[in-house]
Amino acid sequence: MVKLFWKGYSMRAAQVSIISLFITCLALFNGCVTSGDYEDLKLRNRTQQKHINDIEGQLSVTKLNEEQLKNQLTTVQDRSTAEIGTLQEEIKAVDEALDQKNDLISALQGQLLRGGVSLPVELSVMLQDFATSTDLVSYDSSNGVVKLKSDLLFQKGSDQVAANAVTPIKSLCKILNSKEGSNFDIIIAGHTDDIPIKRAETRASHPSNWHLSAHRAISVLNLMMANQVAPTRISVRAFGEHRPLAPNAPNQKGNPKNRRVEIFIVQAGA
Repeated sequence: MVKLFWKGYSMRAAQVSIISLFITCLALFNGCVTSGDYEDLKLRNRTQQKHINDIEGQLSVTKLNEEQLKNQLTTVQDRSTAEIGTLQEEIKAVDEALDQKNDLISALQGQLLRGGVSLPVELSVMLQDFATSTDLVSYDSSNGVVKLKSDLLFQKGSDQVAANAVTPIKSLCKILNSKEGSNFDIIIAGHTDDIPIKRAETRASHPSNWHLSAHRAISVLNLMMANQVAPTRISVRAFGEHRPLAPNAPNQKGNPKNRRVEIFIVQAGA
């Protein structure tokens, strides 16, 4: 009975440690050191180094938990094959978590040399959580870009935001208006693929892909302003079909990956 209790306690402790490490490292990995003078950068780098030291300390605790699991494995001769297999799977999970933490520590150390990534930890985590909550959005933490998929955001040839996209954009506006996001400006960039606009009724409103990409970006801007994002923080750009993410199909058949609206979160006044 004592052995079973110790096993359960150790395994729960290891799991809590792993989850805590993952959350801490995810936040740090998405962190940034903003531009500033040399002394400010040194201060931020010292803070970053302290975080790394903390992670390394927690990593040692996780390694100890792993050793305890391995020791348990060697003393379970009287247990079933299923129990042994479960314990082996837990050790494998701990090994994988240790590898992830080591990789994150290396990345954080690299950030010290580069001056960090683009957005603060708290804001980046909020945006990452937002992106994982909807199929409409992806988020690139390396440059602070939220990408809205136009195929899900607009009907073909239209600049009217689809009803199912209104709620996610409102959620994004709450993040941008939060304490963490309110000091940043927003650039909205519209893109299309290379399928030409042929229908006369569509051309009447959007004579070219340039116009369509601009009008879609403006529609997102209007929705953001309706959700209390200050217009002084927002600007719009349009690229039409001329900055594709991936090759379009031959004979102007397009590519859904190129139909998108990108929201750049930048330093105020940038």
